[in-house]
Amino acid sequence: MSEGAQSHRPALGEREMIVLMALLMSLQAFGIDAMLPALGQIAQEMGADGNERQFVIGAYFLGSGVGAFFPGAFADRFGRRPVLFIGLAAYILLSLACALVTDYTTLLVLRLIQGISCAGLSVVPAAIVRDQVGGDRMARLMSLIMMIFLLVPILAPAVGQGIMYLAGWRAIFGAMALMGAVVSIWVWIRLPETLQAENKQEIDVATILRNMGTALINRGAIGYVVGSALVFGSLFGFLNSSQQLISETFDMEDYFAVIFGGAVLGMVAANFTNSRIVEKFGARRVSHTALMVFIAISLVQLWSASQPAQPLWQFIVLMSLSMAMLGFIGANFSSIAMQPFFHIAGAASSAQTALRMSTGAVLGALIGSLYDGTARPLAVSMLSCALLALAIVLFSERGKLFRRVNL
Repeated sequence: MSEGAQSHRPALGEREMIVLMALLMSLQAFGIDAMLPALGQIAQEMGADGNERQFVIGAYFLGSGVGAFFPGAFADRFGRRPVLFIGLAAYILLSLACALVTDYTTLLVLRLIQGISCAGLSVVPAAIVRDQVGGDRMARLMSLIMMIFLLVPILAPAVGQGIMYLAGWRAIFGAMALMGAVVSIWVWIRLPETLQAENKQEIDVATILRNMGTALINRGAIGYVVGSALVFGSLFGFLNSSQQLISETFDMEDYFAVIFGGAVLGMVAANFTNSRIVEKFGARRVSHTALMVFIAISLVQLWSASQPAQPLWQFIVLMSLSMAMLGFIGANFSSIAMQPFFHIAGAASSAQTALRMSTGAVLGALIGSLYDGTARPLAVSMLSCALLALAIVLFSERGKLFRRVNL
């Protein structure tokens, strides 16, 4: 679209921006969570053994992490809109391709490629928000975006399960393509280009690497990038093994969508609460407190999982509380890590998202592979990741937590 046409487009209001950014990010979440109820059926139809069914999720996670290295630099040079449209087109076409495969290895390869080529859908929204706001206000907006975004993990398993029962698991990929097409039309009609001309960066390998390196070696930022990668790596471990945990450990396959949605519900509530309190108390104070509480919950979770027969209600309550703390951690850690990088927001978002997603994907796959019929490996992993996250955040903050930094 020409610059003249863009200039006549009505300004995107804050509420519409929040919803649109959330929907862009939600495409990635739907591509993961809607597949969860179908993993058993896919494994049976395509001959995947044991924990191998998790690779349908893990391949997409890994691709998203690796692919996140690239779109930020192009978004800093050519603008946010072109990169979004490339990601949306890939999302639609590769979803349709996945619906047609008959070989499990081919499915995994397509999922990996899809994760790589659609990574801009996770990277660019944060850069768009950073183009317009900063400080604790950015943390508030990211919390609202995450709150809407997290409705997808609650609803997607039920939607996926319903589609699977009506038309088979392949139709879930068709639903992904349809969602991608709807969001593409909205972006085309309503989203203006937010990258200012004076902030455009050249496509130069040295410049790109320098900008990305700057976003990762900054002491005040790196602890929050690695810290969120660790705690969300444990979440990815839950996502990878959730179908087996709920269906096999607790023998509740028919209620998978309800149980999974109940666990995620705490994260939605936390993001809503965070959006109301973060500007008053500051992103650091809120997220540091949440990390401490997450550690305490993980200890209780380990105790519960170590019982001879862990009650399902304890598992659900503790996972929901853990995810609530991740709701306070996620948006705030991301906003703190992006604060120093207004002029290279795209490259910074790429580098940080890539490190966060790649590390989280590897950790999630490792944690998922440890599934032994109980929730103990998950509980041990969550506690270990949280303690390591605390250590790296202390490094970034030079040993001082709960500070308020005014920007």
